[in-house]
Amino acid sequence: MTWKQATGWTGRNDGPGPEHARWHNTIQAWTDGAEPGAVLLGFASDEGVRRNKGRVGARDGAQALRAALSSIALHEPIRLYDAGDIEVDGEDLEAGQDAFADVLARLLREGHFTVGLGGGHEITFASYAGLARALGEDSSWSLGIMNIDAHFDLREAPLPSSGTGFAQIAKAQAAAGRPFRYAAVGISEAANTKVLFDRAAELGVEVLLDTECHWGNLPAVHEFIANFAGSVDHLYLTIDLDALPANVAPGVSAPAGFGVSLEVVREIILAAARSGKLKHADIAELNPLFDIDQRTARTGARLLNDLILNRG
Repeated sequence: MTWKQATGWTGRNDGPGPEHARWHNTIQAWTDGAEPGAVLLGFASDEGVRRNKGRVGARDGAQALRAALSSIALHEPIRLYDAGDIEVDGEDLEAGQDAFADVLARLLREGHFTVGLGGGHEITFASYAGLARALGEDSSWSLGIMNIDAHFDLREAPLPSSGTGFAQIAKAQAAAGRPFRYAAVGISEAANTKVLFDRAAELGVEVLLDTECHWGNLPAVHEFIANFAGSVDHLYLTIDLDALPANVAPGVSAPAGFGVSLEVVREIILAAARSGKLKHADIAELNPLFDIDQRTARTGARLLNDLILNRG
């Protein structure tokens, strides 16, 4: 595992002053004891994707997201930090997840709102572990995990991967005597076997299918999110870019054949951000090797920008 300082924050410069603010001339390197703000923490890993037999390349996703965020204009003052990347060395995914969790817990204890930049969706268990360490080892708190994804990621396998994260979380929560609260939004019936649907039912997973996540059904989608957020103490939102249609997000580990429209995904993210419960968010599966015209990176960056600016 390597903790590497982030680089690459460059972009268009129209002049000095807050009226010309963009991400690249606003964000600062995080330092210990910095005033609370929004902190980015990258997870440079695609070992979980490799183990899950996906197409590798997502380990460079965090840098691609930074490049796409750099020139986005900021219209209101905001405190932004970059804490760099936790890089997984070789095949040692577990050490990388543990290191990410340690740094994340430290940032959360300092009062920051944290955003993880993936990387494969193995970031999920790392994010959960960091949240659990920050919230404390007792069983007095409840955490709701909302996953925008085509896949449940509830696989049982000998080794952790990008497809096992929520199964790992379920076991960890049970061992700690806490409930497993998981809402999966954008799930594709075509991409998940009956075994996975049965497993989700056994674990009490709350599900919205991709076919239910459309503009005409938006009131029901909003109600689903509000009810879930209202039932827990804290909310963790994880965004797998493969939930979006392949023409919008071609640069992912497993492109969607159907997907949820960008407009609806944005509405889901904004509803979670404004819930008053959101503690941490991450974004996963950006694979720059397969991105076309940086479509996926630009889309992910816009979603992250809107999430951070709208967090209530």
